[in-house]
Amino acid sequence: MTFDPGTPPAEAATDDHVLATWLATVAGERLLEVRGEGLEGRELKDAGDRAAHELLMALLAEHRPADAVLSEEGKDDKARLASSRVWIVDPLDGTREFSEVPRDDWAVHVALWQDGDLVAGAVAQPALGETFNTGTPPVVPPSTSERPRIAVSRSRPPAFVNALAEELGAELVPMGSAGVKMISVTRDVTDAYVHAGGQYEWDSAAPVAVARAAGLFTSRIDGSPLEYNQEDVYLPDVVVCRPELAERILAFIAEHGAE
Repeated sequence: MTFDPGTPPAEAATDDHVLATWLATVAGERLLEVRGEGLEGRELKDAGDRAAHELLMALLAEHRPADAVLSEEGKDDKARLASSRVWIVDPLDGTREFSEVPRDDWAVHVALWQDGDLVAGAVAQPALGETFNTGTPPVVPPSTSERPRIAVSRSRPPAFVNALAEELGAELVPMGSAGVKMISVTRDVTDAYVHAGGQYEWDSAAPVAVARAAGLFTSRIDGSPLEYNQEDVYLPDVVVCRPELAERILAFIAEHGAE
């Protein structure tokens, strides 16, 4: 059976926020379909990566044919460096979690970089039935926790984060996908995500765009801006947090490092 993504909202023809939201949402629907096909393990991971990538590439070629695309699952065409508009996508962020049914901490990332900065983005969490986006940014509620909460990898938490948590009196909250971790701050599931273990542009572009639109603080761990559509797409570290925690987090890293 061929997957039918349907027709995007009419506004998507001119509104990049609407298109990003629709793209992430329908790619998530495709992944849920793949998840229900009875595959397991590596076969399921590969099928998910391939299906979401092929769908996003086809839809971007149809709806934004003049734009460049940088996808985790595609060949990096350096022609994007001369383009004023580049879509940065991670068709399936959290492939491991995707393959562990019924986990919900995996995502689809769709972001648009234009003339030097991120201008639109969407992060779908298909298993939750939600797509967080820059067109209607999440409203971050006041923290409901007495202690700060830091999102960390469930499998590879950076060692320095334990010391940071002790300094802040924080608790660590393990979860999967990088995008899910960043979006968790907008949802009041956590208060910060601090990562220094190595990532690429597609891991953070869409969630950073959404986090910024929601009023959260975002930067590299040295406080410098996160820059996208670079020749080298390796972007190894990121901080996403409530603004009131930023100064303390950056000061701790500046003093103690992130080893």
